[in-house]
Amino acid sequence: MHLWISSVPSCGSTFFPRRQIPRKMLLQTYNMLHAMSRNERDCDFYHRLVQFIDSYDPPLKGLQEDLNFVSPRIGEVLEAVGPIIFLSTDTRKLRNEGFLSPYHPRYPDILTNSAHPMRAQDLANVTAYREWVLFGYLVCPDELLRVTSIDIALVVLKENLVLTLFRDEQFVIINIQYILLHEDYQLYVLPRILESKKMAKSGRTKQKEADLEYNVAKQVEKMISEVHEQAIYSCDAIHRERRILLKQEIGRMVLFFTDQPSLLAPNIQMVFSALALAQCEVIWYFQHVGIASSKSKTTRVVPVDIDPNDPTIGFLLDGMDHLCCLVRKYIAAIRGYSLSYLSSCAGRIRFLLGTPGMVALDLDASLKGLFQQIVHHLENLPKPQGENISAITCDLSDFRKDWLSILLIVTSSRSSINIRHLEKATVSTGKEGLLSEGNAAYNWSRCVDELESLLSKHGSLRKLYFYHQHLTAVFRNTMFGPEGRPQHCCAWLGIASSFPECASPIVPEEVTKIGRDAVLYVESLIESIMGGLEGLINILDSEGGFGALENQLLPEQAASYLNHASRVSIPSFKSPKGAAGFPLPGHESLPENNSSIKMLEAAMQRLTNLCSVLNDMEPICVLNHVFVLREYMRECILGNFRRRLLSVLKTDNDLQRPSVLESLIQRHVSIVHLAEQHISMDITQGIREVLLSESFSGPVSSLHLFEKPTDQHTGSATESVCNWYIENIIKDISGAGILFVPIHKCFKSTRPVGGYFADSVTDLRELQAFVRIFGGYGVDRLDRMLKEHTAALLNCIDTSLRSNRDVLESVATSLHAGDRFEREASMRQIVDLETLIGFCVQAGLALAFDRLLSEASGAVLEEGAPLIHSLLAGVVKHLPDEVPEKEEIKRIRSVANIADVVNDHDSIWVRSILEEVGGASDGSWSLLPYLFATFMTSNIWSTTAFNVDTEGFTNNIHCLARCISAVIAGSEFVRLEREHQHRSSLSNVHASEGMDPELTGHVSAEASIKSTLQLFVKLSAEIILDYWSETHRSHLVAQLIFLDQLCEISPYLPRSSLETHVPYSILRSIYSQYYADTPSTPLAILNSSPRHSPAIILAHASPVLRQPRGDSTPQHYTNDSSGYFKGSSSHSQEHIYEIDTSNLRSMDNRQRNARRSGPLDYGASRNRVKSVEGSTSGSTGPSPLPRFAVSRSGPLAYK
Repeated sequence: MHLWISSVPSCGSTFFPRRQIPRKMLLQTYNMLHAMSRNERDCDFYHRLVQFIDSYDPPLKGLQEDLNFVSPRIGEVLEAVGPIIFLSTDTRKLRNEGFLSPYHPRYPDILTNSAHPMRAQDLANVTAYREWVLFGYLVCPDELLRVTSIDIALVVLKENLVLTLFRDEQFVIINIQYILLHEDYQLYVLPRILESKKMAKSGRTKQKEADLEYNVAKQVEKMISEVHEQAIYSCDAIHRERRILLKQEIGRMVLFFTDQPSLLAPNIQMVFSALALAQCEVIWYFQHVGIASSKSKTTRVVPVDIDPNDPTIGFLLDGMDHLCCLVRKYIAAIRGYSLSYLSSCAGRIRFLLGTPGMVALDLDASLKGLFQQIVHHLENLPKPQGENISAITCDLSDFRKDWLSILLIVTSSRSSINIRHLEKATVSTGKEGLLSEGNAAYNWSRCVDELESLLSKHGSLRKLYFYHQHLTAVFRNTMFGPEGRPQHCCAWLGIASSFPECASPIVPEEVTKIGRDAVLYVESLIESIMGGLEGLINILDSEGGFGALENQLLPEQAASYLNHASRVSIPSFKSPKGAAGFPLPGHESLPENNSSIKMLEAAMQRLTNLCSVLNDMEPICVLNHVFVLREYMRECILGNFRRRLLSVLKTDNDLQRPSVLESLIQRHVSIVHLAEQHISMDITQGIREVLLSESFSGPVSSLHLFEKPTDQHTGSATESVCNWYIENIIKDISGAGILFVPIHKCFKSTRPVGGYFADSVTDLRELQAFVRIFGGYGVDRLDRMLKEHTAALLNCIDTSLRSNRDVLESVATSLHAGDRFEREASMRQIVDLETLIGFCVQAGLALAFDRLLSEASGAVLEEGAPLIHSLLAGVVKHLPDEVPEKEEIKRIRSVANIADVVNDHDSIWVRSILEEVGGASDGSWSLLPYLFATFMTSNIWSTTAFNVDTEGFTNNIHCLARCISAVIAGSEFVRLEREHQHRSSLSNVHASEGMDPELTGHVSAEASIKSTLQLFVKLSAEIILDYWSETHRSHLVAQLIFLDQLCEISPYLPRSSLETHVPYSILRSIYSQYYADTPSTPLAILNSSPRHSPAIILAHASPVLRQPRGDSTPQHYTNDSSGYFKGSSSHSQEHIYEIDTSNLRSMDNRQRNARRSGPLDYGASRNRVKSVEGSTSGSTGPSPLPRFAVSRSGPLAYK
């Protein structure tokens, strides 16, 4: 029973040409199943059903028997459509005679082509004619024995392998069914032909007819036996040639009717023919993709060779889509023209009915009445003149019914007036006959009230739903191929809108299933389209794309090129490109690179075309889903930009250089701008949003807050870059030997940090690129991370002050008492001094980096928004100097500090950190200068050396000076603010009025900072000079230079404060020895040579070993047991230095006299004020060393 039920669909699917039989079968099956469900047994009914199915097994056998009595009429009809089928297969004739051309093929200036109007109407139905032939000869095989039928069947069978059976409105087949034509012809048609051949050969009929029938049957047998193999190898070539023809003709149609829309209505039948032929070819292509056919004489399966990369499919779909759009656009004009034609046709038909030939026919009353009704319908049509044609409504279905009634009468064998009588009676007038006029009126009437249905019939591709898997594959192979066109994607997507029309109204589940498949199809195509869009952008944004056009030599490449050119002798006509190993600028213009330039031009053209097409494309509606391609394109471009940004952010080794990253972003943005010119959306704003989201990813409301939430997260790009800088530059987790170089304002490393040395990612140019990429939010994030790191380091200082408070008090007591032994014993009790120095050095690195970041931020702000920069600079000068500062003043000062328009960046920065974390709140911070002074006893001074090329120390100890200056200044500001707040909270109003106003001012804070720093210098100098008479005192040089750099860095500490404790002659001798040495061989601190050792110089200049003349210079210093200077005068110092230089210099005296006293030049005038105290530091006159003119912390000039 199960096998019998499963055989019903396969049996019923073959009966589609005759719908009564499957309906009858299904009805009987339903009755039987209904009886079985009620436990009823009807054996007679069951046997009748089995007998009924058995009589139609195979089904085609039953159809041939049932249609035997109408077979001759079917044969006549198939012969009648033969000429149109022959015409549709003759591509040369179609092209040469212009059957599908709106203008005359031989006279293009003639913009009308009325040579074949009726043939155009017939070509619109040629697809149905082909199916009639295939079905007709299959169910009526005897009609193949007609003389002309063999040629008709051969033409159609040669270009088809399968015949698709679609669903019946009552019999639902979800999956499409098809029959293999040639196998069925050999199984069911060939035996009938062989039987006829056998009968003709045996002479059962008359001899003359037997010979003719035998010859025809023999030809038919040969044709059926051979046409299968011909179809396998030639059908694809035949249809490919036809697709190329339609591609050309439809392309011309689109251009012609777009330029001349007024000629669309007269040629609408030709448009329908072109649509029908293109529809047939597209459906045929997908019907035969993946079809396997077996040869007639063997059982082996031969796959049909269908090219899945055929680009003509896209052209046909695009052409059909454009033609349908043109018809819909000018639908009112087409209806108006059709009404005008029908109105004129009424007069012509009335005239033909009154001709003598028609009068002589003596029509009967019924036929005459039908003709009068035809004329009446046409004469009562509404007039389109002066009215809104779209508002005209008329139903011409009665007209068409009457005309079909006339045709049925005149084609009936029972009628005395047949169709030939009517044609002969009216054709003698020299004009179109009555039948031609009537048929034309019938066709034009459908353009009035059935134009949408005609357009759907000829232009709809809903049947492609059954091949949507093949659609996706062919689209991906052809869309972005060498002959693919971006504008075709609209047509491929538009097909999906008609897919739900395939659903059966009696099966609601099919609407859901087909709708879901249509949505998935659209989403798949959109994904492919957006992938192609990304691919085009990425092709242009590659090193082989725009990157090749922007090729520039890096400085190191240019130097390598020059070195190569200078070393190697190369003829002038040769280029050193190959030897140098990198392309020179302009290489893209060479002839051998012409193909790459053409590739770029093609990619640019495709990108702009695709963007233009997607922008202009109407939304795609599939059931309740709406797809707006413009929105998809925007999201695709922005998403690709985000992915490209994150991918180029890091190289294979490590962080990408910010300048390179900026150039890559600019290149990508330029490509986006190129596409944006063809998109009616602001993509640039989206780019800004992406950059903003990668710099700031919190809620929008947080953008308006000055103080950001503590749990605020930033974008992934900014986060990764900032983390890299903190980990690799400040913390130096890779151990690359990061060194801050003050003279170059950058960080350097002894080995690469990832893929670059540190100076390649930390100089001002790179930091400016970072600021331009990530903006103020990126600067804020990096500044915040630096503050967090520095806050942790300052907390270590606070912890050390608290834990060593008692020891530091002992140190302070011994320092002021001059007890060296007690002082050294107390200093040895300080815990983790070396670790604390390392933390302070790291804090100094963070200060230096943030200072560089603020300089870069200020430079970018001044370049991009000079008015804002000048406004900040002007406002900062007029900010009130008060302690404590108001919250608004702090905010302005913080912003100005980031923009580098303040003088004391470091102290303001540290001050803000201490205020945020509540640091410097303990009384132990008053011991801060004593803690810093103990750093002079560290072993770190023995392992460092001063480098004149960097004007810093080899272990970043110069950053310690920056840390000490900033921490002392910041802590004093915080301490004074808290003291003022404490006094204000304890005192009453009268007491507050009586307070000293100087205590609340900024001047008192500066005085406190100055006194604290001077105390540190005094204590440090005392500790340093206590080692003057010791044997191992080479570290004294680094310590003295360190104190001098502290005075140079700090805006609160004049150099005169150092002069009080260290004579200038000592510093001058040290710098003279350093800068007089060869730059390529830095001075070795621990050099054994007494001539080049600054320690020996110190010995010569030491007051312990040498006393100045007492008669010429009053003594302002004495040598006590502690061994350090209490004071000195400038006169005595110059005198000492003259003696030292006379003893230590063996060079020419005139040269040395021209240099005066080396790098330190003491003039008679002081022109430039360095600090708040009025100490001067400057230089007048030419310097013997030009490099010192731009040096800030190297050669010191005291005047």
